[in-house]
Amino acid sequence: MVDAKQVRFIVGIIGNVISFFLFFSPMPTFWRIFKNKSVEEFQPWPYVATMMNCMLWVFYGLPVVHKDSILVTTINAVGMGFEAFYISVFLIYCGGKKNFRRNIGLYLVAEVIAVAGIVLITLFAIQNEFAKQTFVGVICDVFNIAMYGAPSLVIKKVIRTRSVEYMPFLLSFVSFVNAGIWTAYSLIYKLDLYVLISNGLGTALCASQLIVYGLYRNATPRDEDKTKPSEIEIPATA
Repeated sequence: MVDAKQVRFIVGIIGNVISFFLFFSPMPTFWRIFKNKSVEEFQPWPYVATMMNCMLWVFYGLPVVHKDSILVTTINAVGMGFEAFYISVFLIYCGGKKNFRRNIGLYLVAEVIAVAGIVLITLFAIQNEFAKQTFVGVICDVFNIAMYGAPSLVIKKVIRTRSVEYMPFLLSFVSFVNAGIWTAYSLIYKLDLYVLISNGLGTALCASQLIVYGLYRNATPRDEDKTKPSEIEIPATA
């Protein structure tokens, strides 16, 4: 008979698979950059920020912080690999953009220092297991909620223009499924409050994007200057 722990593991594996494809989803953008040998107007900052998010969740899922959450670590370690590749492409093909490489490098160094500080504080300054989970979990939630909420900034533009051109359905849908799976994971066997908080809110945010898409997908667009916004990526995390 399958027990709750096994069900949680199965749900976590499903979450890993869905998250993998969400991490993979920007690949067409980078194929275009590779073919054109230029980053054009694409911006690296969503990928730089996602790298920070992944590093934090890798640490959160380790037994030193949270037991029985190794699947959180595995998928975010994969995510770090994807983000490292994406950022490398930007560094290679940014061309003559002023201070581009330097700024990316500075942000990455700052992220590594920040994560190293969080790791050191957690391991050496906090002794209580619950306090460790709270300290790291709250920080992870702040970044994860921000990532899930980023595409919702486009909702105002969708309503104003009555056009869903700026809100890709597939991205919102897969993000909704991803957040829902990790919400379920957090509730099975052992409650994982911090995975629940960010992914529960992420589910609601992605649902709101899908509702707006459904309301305006057949609407007649208003004429407006169509300057596409910078690409927004949602991290596939726990």
